[in-house]
Amino acid sequence: MASVELKGLGKRYGEAVAVDGVSLHIEHGKLVCLLGPSGCGKTTTLRLVAGFIEPSAGEIVVGGKVLSSPARTVPPENRNMSMIFQSYALWPHMTVAENVAYGLKIRRLDKATIDAKLAAILSTARLEALADRYPAELSGGQQQRVSLARALVIEPETLLLDEPLSNLDANLREEMRFEIRRLHDRYRYTTIYVTHDQAEAMTTADLIAVMNQGRVEQLGPPEEIYGQPRSEFVARFIGGANILRGTAVDEARVSIAGAALRTTGRTLRAGSPVALSVRQHEIAITAELAPPAGDNCLPGVIIRQVFLGAARDYMVALDDKTELRVTAPPGRNIATGARVWLHLPAEQVMALAEA
Repeated sequence: MASVELKGLGKRYGEAVAVDGVSLHIEHGKLVCLLGPSGCGKTTTLRLVAGFIEPSAGEIVVGGKVLSSPARTVPPENRNMSMIFQSYALWPHMTVAENVAYGLKIRRLDKATIDAKLAAILSTARLEALADRYPAELSGGQQQRVSLARALVIEPETLLLDEPLSNLDANLREEMRFEIRRLHDRYRYTTIYVTHDQAEAMTTADLIAVMNQGRVEQLGPPEEIYGQPRSEFVARFIGGANILRGTAVDEARVSIAGAALRTTGRTLRAGSPVALSVRQHEIAITAELAPPAGDNCLPGVIIRQVFLGAARDYMVALDDKTELRVTAPPGRNIATGARVWLHLPAEQVMALAEA
């Protein structure tokens, strides 16, 4: 059983810290996405797991065996891992079948075993009709499926993917997200997937580790990461939440723009500064003169609106000049400059962790 455990993993380059004390336990058969912006340490973490670079601190334990530590690093070829790169790295002079079977041949398996494994993976990856083609004759999505099939056919304990869809156009990226998840559900290898694209992470992952400045900022299932962000960074990076700042009135209310907003997420200390997050599609906007019934209502003025086809995107300035983005149905057309009321449901106003 190839569980993967990172224990206080660190990597420094002189004074620069690329990975800073990352601890992460990945159960056998789970797909975990390392998600974050460029420079957050996610690819360096993946390369540490692969054995391409040595850690400055901490350990990497796979299946109960220490593979990396500052004292000793097992070389990549002895780790029983497969890695898929952004560039696919297919042999241009080999056919699809030859590319996929390459790892089996260098392991010196007999022909009958190679033929059986090759036929099975080509079928699963939907590549049978392309078996005799060369990489130059394939689309980007087809090349990516070949790369996946080649990585899976050798039955690795751990599968590593480094931004595997970054070279595809938008439609192919969407298609391949589901393909990667389908193949994972079929084989259930322990998988670490690096991406900066939150849609990829939400579609493919069992768990998402949001990374920032070399650390794991938050770890959890996609629904939890999206619905219950613990920090301002996670709230902004996942889904682009609005961030409001105010002062706690009591254990559950925060003063914002002259109103006391009820919140969820954590118990507050009266008088302390608090950052709140609320998703733009959770805010209701009305052009009525009187405030809507109930609490958590704020007045404002529309300073911008854009028609996006399936929705309208508003920017609303509150009385204290705080600006909030609001997504509304396309038929709700309110002119720029109009006075409006915003209703922020208390269950969607998340009090973030103290900085």
